[in-house]
Amino acid sequence: MKQSARGWALRGVCTGLVLLGGLCLAPLQAAESLQDSWQWRLPAGFAAPVVPADNPMSQAKVELGHYLFYEKRLSGNGKLMCASCHIQRLAFTDGLPVSRGSTGEYTARSAQALMNVAWNASYTWANPALTSLETQMSVPLFGENPVEMGVNDSNKQRVLQRLQADKRYRRLFRQAFTQDAAPISWRNIIRAIASFERSMVSGNARYDRYLQGRTRLTAAELRGKALFFGEKAECFHCHGGFNFSDQTVSVKTRLEEMLFHNTGLYNLDGKGAFPEGNRGIYELTGLAEDMGKFRATSLRNIAVTAPYMHDGSLKDLPSVLAFYAAGGRKIAQGKYQGDGRQNPYKSELIGNIDLSRREQQDIIAFLGTLTDPQFLHQRALADPFRR
Repeated sequence: MKQSARGWALRGVCTGLVLLGGLCLAPLQAAESLQDSWQWRLPAGFAAPVVPADNPMSQAKVELGHYLFYEKRLSGNGKLMCASCHIQRLAFTDGLPVSRGSTGEYTARSAQALMNVAWNASYTWANPALTSLETQMSVPLFGENPVEMGVNDSNKQRVLQRLQADKRYRRLFRQAFTQDAAPISWRNIIRAIASFERSMVSGNARYDRYLQGRTRLTAAELRGKALFFGEKAECFHCHGGFNFSDQTVSVKTRLEEMLFHNTGLYNLDGKGAFPEGNRGIYELTGLAEDMGKFRATSLRNIAVTAPYMHDGSLKDLPSVLAFYAAGGRKIAQGKYQGDGRQNPYKSELIGNIDLSRREQQDIIAFLGTLTDPQFLHQRALADPFRR
């Protein structure tokens, strides 16, 4: 039985786009943008993502967003870029428990992977209100607690002037936003970066090729697959579908309920409390049952995105599997002391899991088949300034 955040739901829009068959890539024709056409080239089994009507995809916007994603001058002090916390070879995570902003402040939560974000129902770890990349982007750009990119009222115009002084950006903004008299604006910066992030598609892992009949899995990987999709390990309940997440929305989705989960990571007071300032969607809803509830992220490329959980407190996949096999985490001493296994708001799914050491290893072997090396090294997503 799945647990959900009360009162939050998302309605997807059915656009009638048809996914064409194919063993590897299935081309899809997207809507015309104001500048040029964009054609999705999606892996087999992927439905087309929902794209905001006021920010249609275009090759010009994707190219501009690509440069801006790797642009340090976009931060207030010129020291940080989006790619500082989202590194391609790590599936656009940063390999750290939490990230460091441009002024040295640390985030409360770890940097999430960016692959297949076009299909996310919500963004960040625990905010049902952030339902588009465009709205989410204001958090790292303009957020003050903590400071990430460090853009604020005192330097917003100065950052724009840096871009206006660059010949390349004057050209790219004109090409991407032909109808704007003054195309270099914060609205267009956000729209361009969001377009580039939507182009980050990962779907060519060994498991995808296995489904297409183009490769085989080992005995351990097959055992792990059976456990993953079976009722004993319960993994697929929160990590199902083509994106291995229960927060996946596409043009074929009519109604998507936003699900958030308490996995028994903490129980500070014996009554279910999580660390102050990191309490999941409880911080927004104020509902006791939402304490410690975070979104289940995609498991694609999971083998390269350590450390794990919203605060990076589990260092590797064996730690994660041992945590779930135990039905939560008991912390014996220190400021986070408590028995998360007894958290009263913990998902019912977690308490039913009982896995042997070998079964845990088999699931880890299966998770390794979700790594997409092509995505991790794809030239079209790499730093354009180094080409």
